[in-house]
Amino acid sequence: MAPLVPVRAQSGGSFDLRSNVIAGGGDTSTGSGNLQISGTVGQPAAGTTLSGGTISQTGGFWAAILGVPTPAPTPVPGAGTLQFSASNYNASEDCAGALITVTRTGDTNSVVTVAYTTSDGTAQQKSDYTIALGTLTFAPNQTSKSFVVLITEDSFVEGTETATVSLSNPTGGPALGSSSTATLTILDDATEPATNPIDGPGNYVCQQYHDFLNREPDAGGLAFWTDQITSCGSDAQCIEIRRINVSAAYFISTEFQQTGYLVYRFYNAALNRSNGLPRYLEFLRDTQRVGLGVVVGAPGWEAQLEANKVAYTGEFVARVEFTSLYPPSQTPAQFVDALYAQAGITPSAGERQAAIDEFGGSGTSADAAARGRVLRRVVENQTLYQREFNRAFVLMQYFGYLRRNPNDLPDNNLDGYNFWLGKLNLFNGNFIAAEMVKAFIVSPEYRGRFGP
Repeated sequence: MAPLVPVRAQSGGSFDLRSNVIAGGGDTSTGSGNLQISGTVGQPAAGTTLSGGTISQTGGFWAAILGVPTPAPTPVPGAGTLQFSASNYNASEDCAGALITVTRTGDTNSVVTVAYTTSDGTAQQKSDYTIALGTLTFAPNQTSKSFVVLITEDSFVEGTETATVSLSNPTGGPALGSSSTATLTILDDATEPATNPIDGPGNYVCQQYHDFLNREPDAGGLAFWTDQITSCGSDAQCIEIRRINVSAAYFISTEFQQTGYLVYRFYNAALNRSNGLPRYLEFLRDTQRVGLGVVVGAPGWEAQLEANKVAYTGEFVARVEFTSLYPPSQTPAQFVDALYAQAGITPSAGERQAAIDEFGGSGTSADAAARGRVLRRVVENQTLYQREFNRAFVLMQYFGYLRRNPNDLPDNNLDGYNFWLGKLNLFNGNFIAAEMVKAFIVSPEYRGRFGP
């Protein structure tokens, strides 16, 4: 990461037979309607006629239907399977990543997808690895895809630990293979660090990539931000301030603002959530979706980010939670007005009309692509962006540093979240004066993720 930049069957006729076999033999069957058969029609006995409407079949082999010869069917390749390439994946305990590969067999001519997730075993997402949630999309003729599970360095003597990776919800034809679950084995350090590893500048910076950008660090970014701390030498006050600023820079960065903060605004603006806040797991899933393959400053990053945003928006507007609030039967004006009202934004006359015009004069708002474009207009609105900045900043103290919801135990309510939001607002967003980031990165709960 380069230096971070602040920032965006039913049928007609008389008969309808489905998935049945009509056994041949017996009397003549006639009728004057249309016959639709979805399934297998058996061979009538010789001399027996099935006629009337649009189908006529005389006993014997399949000689003619409507007078058109029927060729032998072309064999259809098997739909195949999706499964892990191995039953176990080993990873060393370090601030690094474990590559997990999924393979596809059988018919590879179409686009297929499969969801993946991790779950705790003896290894815990809070201190041993970063939850991986997402969907792999296989293009035609693509037979393998991979994702990364980020590993956390700690100084606990805990032996070998394991987590589970799982596949689910295949689409496009394939079934899950026998290896639809696998084990991620994290091998403990032979010798653990004598001090808490989060105190090491390189490991501290690496963990910011994991916790805020959901990826491994790029070499240039890791070197740049590590140097911001090591250049202090042994000056303890300088190190403290630099650690605060370096960590806060990941929230303020273009990369997070265009991924994690964007996802936050989707939930806050469009859904009727308590306090307007997303939940930890869904936030991680969606942020990983938008940020997949994005490294700001790398060639093609903007095109990749936009493609991810378009795909994510399409998925978001198709969710039941969204369509329940905004039925496709709404007129474009009703949809636009309801969305802006939910977001608490009053658009200008021009903004409102431009949003309505996305539907091209249609009488309904059923066009999913147009719905997505209107939603993008709302969540990228600068009024919303500025209004929610501090609220999202505080939320990320919990999601990023503590790896939990703000009202999960030990808090069990939003008092802590509201305290820090009030303090950040009091200091006009100045996180140094509010001592917010400092409080979280020196807290026992944060430091306890990495060592005693």
